[in-house]
Amino acid sequence: MPGPHAASGGHATGVGASGDGASHRAAPGVHAPAPSGSVADGPPHPTAPHAPTAHASNATPGAPAHPAAADPHSPAPSAHTAAAGDAASADRPAPSPGAPAQAGTAPTGAQESPVQGQPAASAAPPAGVRLDRRAPAEGAGGGDDYPLQAPDPRVAAEPAAVCVACRAGRVDDDGYCENCGHAQPRERDHMEQECGPVAAVSDRGLRHHRNEDAFAVGTTALPDGSPVSVAVVCDGVSSATRPDEASLAASRAANASLLDALPRGTHPQQAMHEAILAASEAVNALAGEQPAEADEHAPQQNAPACTIVGAVVTAGLLVVGWVGDSRAYWIPVDRSPAVRLTEDDSWAAQMVAAGLMGEAEAYADHRAHAITGWLGADAYELEPHTAAFKPDRPGVVVVCTDGLWNYAESADEMAEAVPADAAARPLHAARVLVGHALDGGGHDNVTVALVPFPAVPQGAGSA
Repeated sequence: MPGPHAASGGHATGVGASGDGASHRAAPGVHAPAPSGSVADGPPHPTAPHAPTAHASNATPGAPAHPAAADPHSPAPSAHTAAAGDAASADRPAPSPGAPAQAGTAPTGAQESPVQGQPAASAAPPAGVRLDRRAPAEGAGGGDDYPLQAPDPRVAAEPAAVCVACRAGRVDDDGYCENCGHAQPRERDHMEQECGPVAAVSDRGLRHHRNEDAFAVGTTALPDGSPVSVAVVCDGVSSATRPDEASLAASRAANASLLDALPRGTHPQQAMHEAILAASEAVNALAGEQPAEADEHAPQQNAPACTIVGAVVTAGLLVVGWVGDSRAYWIPVDRSPAVRLTEDDSWAAQMVAAGLMGEAEAYADHRAHAITGWLGADAYELEPHTAAFKPDRPGVVVVCTDGLWNYAESADEMAEAVPADAAARPLHAARVLVGHALDGGGHDNVTVALVPFPAVPQGAGSA
């Protein structure tokens, strides 16, 4: 069985026994309304369009639309020869120099004069342009005109993407500048979403070449009609293959599971447990999609893997669930006391919990950052952790990856970094927290979701 994955960075503190908390039964109620929130990672950026094929026109600009009754250079019908045309032109005056070309007259350079005694050759026009003309009937003034086809506005050429670094080079299909080679921002380099009272922000950070974090947020209602908010945050394990795909698949699967189970009356803590199992199955499925040639070229690489942490907030209950070292914090409005709600699945945490090492000694060890729990086909036996709480005051739940808590490790440090109006402006607060991590160095991907916990109704919990 494979050893623990090495975490991308950060320290874990506050170790304690992990496990499921006591379940709190939700009040039964009527049929649940339809969910009002769903997963979203940001609109994809449009790809650079291909320039449409230009249709060349052989018509002379400014040419009159009507045919000339007597045109010395008008092409003769296919049955006639050039000699016949020369004889017919003897009785007609030649056009004056500088006169505008008439319809039916071959423009300069577009058609050579036919050789005497040979049939006139007709040049094949480009596709999409009509240049042919019906032969005029005897005694008629001329044939019918076929107007040139106008350009299709739906395929109009659009400017190619320009490099954000040198502002001159064209960006190729792989996302790199052809001039300076600079990698262009990807869709997941920075993502933001606000869904009802929940908000989340994810950023690539300042050192990583891609964002391997992912999140999903949503809102729905319990069977009794009371609102419920959901947030899931996942961190791809960099030492595994396709960590960005693992985190995205896990966050979407867990969020979808929660939004499906909660309206059906499943207890939030049980729903969280099932959501983590669903996320695990989604990540395991990625291992089966690995091409055989990829395994041959890199047999030492681990299967796709990620960590997960989620929160469910109802009117009077807070439930968290996790596997790995992504965390959840409880920050009350009065900041006292702020609490870390999760315990890391890490080597250092295990050493401290077992009493084998002190906290300072354990986290100074080079193995401290290795995680001992994750989602993935090569993980040890999966043990989802869940816990339920009943806060007695309003506040906000911070759900984040180690890219943030590396710079606000303790509950007090996190409380100090969270803006005072976070419950009222969760998106703004999430942006502030991401900025806090970037200002601190941004050594890892940074993802945070904020879920406000409402004020407890007066008399709640009384007989």
